[in-house]
Amino acid sequence: MSTLNANIPEVGISELPNQIYKKILSNASKHNEQILNLMIVGESGLGKTTFINTLFQTTLKERQGAYDREGADDFAKKNGNKTTSIEITRCQLEEKNFTLNVNLIDTPGYGDFINNTKAWLPLCDFIDEQYDHYMRQEQQPFRDSKFDLRVHAIIFFIKPTNGTLKPLDVITMRELSKKGNLIPVISKSDTLTRNELTQFKSKIRNVIEEQNIQIFTPPIFEESSNAFSGSVDEDTVNNNKAAIQHAKQLIESMPFAIIGSEEQYELNGNKVYGRKYPWGLIEVENEAHCDFRKLRSLLLRTNLLDLIHSTHNSHYEYYRKQRLQVNSAENNNNGINILPAPVRKMSHNPRFKEEELALKRYFTEQVKVEEQRFRQWEQNIVNERIRLNNDLEEEQNKVKKLEDQIRALQMKTK
Repeated sequence: MSTLNANIPEVGISELPNQIYKKILSNASKHNEQILNLMIVGESGLGKTTFINTLFQTTLKERQGAYDREGADDFAKKNGNKTTSIEITRCQLEEKNFTLNVNLIDTPGYGDFINNTKAWLPLCDFIDEQYDHYMRQEQQPFRDSKFDLRVHAIIFFIKPTNGTLKPLDVITMRELSKKGNLIPVISKSDTLTRNELTQFKSKIRNVIEEQNIQIFTPPIFEESSNAFSGSVDEDTVNNNKAAIQHAKQLIESMPFAIIGSEEQYELNGNKVYGRKYPWGLIEVENEAHCDFRKLRSLLLRTNLLDLIHSTHNSHYEYYRKQRLQVNSAENNNNGINILPAPVRKMSHNPRFKEEELALKRYFTEQVKVEEQRFRQWEQNIVNERIRLNNDLEEEQNKVKKLEDQIRALQMKTK
């Protein structure tokens, strides 16, 4: 590969980064509105609603009281006997002339029933459906505006038990990690002591490693930072080092131990969010008390774009690759065949099995009734054909007798 001699005047290829930079600046207005889709997964009573309202410092979801929550039977009747349902809350947040369109995907009913078999499948099916919907939009002739509900981050709430993870949580985390950016959090971490929290985090990390659960980790660009450290100013190098250090701190803090509160208290002349106990005040945004500030930095401040790009470039592309298969030349001259759309997998739900079997029995009975009616019609047609043939034969015999009589009369007249 040939390189340019240093004595020869530059031809201008080194200006390509500047052109890219100008292009990005000219299209900056297109990024003033961004979409963030968050899926919240966890049992009831773990503070998911409080966390959402605390995260965005505004009331996005109304909290249900102890007497407002539906029982298992009422929930099942309302949601068609599903153990896990999907609820979407849409909102628009503005900060310094930047607009963030947030879609909160709640999963009420997860883990709240005695039989939670395959309770994770409705969540995986929903994520796959959004990937498929987006892929079909890309195949349309006009793609300027696309509705994007692909899940960018899955925040999984873990109950603070200081024990081990439940089998349901392990399987759900493992399956969801294959579909999107999984971020496990320990809810209500103020119920554990510092030593208990450290031990619980260690147990969760061990389970994640043993079960091969892929959680989202902030990217660390150490090599690129070292490669360009000589060609940039000192402030940029320091900022890169600070970003690398911050990313390492986020990785070391996983799973995040969080505390949520919508109440503000006065502390040293400032209003802070926290939870007040007889022995003191726990601050939500104090890193010495919990990891809420680190989690918010991961979701909104430092790695929001990483979550979006990881969803598009990794998880969505993997789904798209699975949905597109290359056939042999004898089957398809073009070499590319689009698979049929995935069917909705509602039959995975154990509470839906009985209704599904009842519908199948009803369908089978209806088919048998129609088949019986068809056989009866067929028999009636056969009987009618036999009757018509008999009538035709009788008429033919009558005609033959008349012809014989005519011949006999003709013979007598001769």
